[in-house]
Amino acid sequence: MSEVIRCWWTGMTDPVYIAYHDEEWGRPVHGDDKVFERVSLEAFQSGLSWLTILRKRENFRAAFDGFAIEKVAAYTERDMERLLGDAGIVRNRAKVEAVIANARAALDLPDGLSELVWRHADPDSPVPKAMGDVPAITPGSKALAKELKKHGFRFVGPTTAYALMQAIGLVNDHLADCVVRTGRR
Repeated sequence: MSEVIRCWWTGMTDPVYIAYHDEEWGRPVHGDDKVFERVSLEAFQSGLSWLTILRKRENFRAAFDGFAIEKVAAYTERDMERLLGDAGIVRNRAKVEAVIANARAALDLPDGLSELVWRHADPDSPVPKAMGDVPAITPGSKALAKELKKHGFRFVGPTTAYALMQAIGLVNDHLADCVVRTGRR
């Protein structure tokens, strides 16, 4: 029986990472609230391990009302204090404020957040063969970050935008020999 090959970043041992890699990462995500959740979690991940965010994801969902844009956009200072007191999430004031501001910005998008983000899809990106073939930023991620910022979003630089693009399937950065691409288990 041959060894299952996965992308390097899974570390190949943590079941949370492996499940995320095999079942979620790089798969298309549509819908404003679902995309908003991913934008928010990528912002919280900035400077931290993605595994930290994955392990707290259910806590984030509970704390932020399932990332329902309309609910989060209506948050008050009382909600801010509740969130900053919640040990189950990352308690960073700037990031919490950004999520609330981003929800308000998302409400003002004429075609919705999902539509805006998916305009930057790059299905023809090259198939990476090794870790060094996977970029941290691309012209598409720079354009997405710029457009989000233009609409008032925070914590959405080109690197974060590219991580979002990878996570929700705008690009497919699974390595050429990865089980997700090959289907070999």
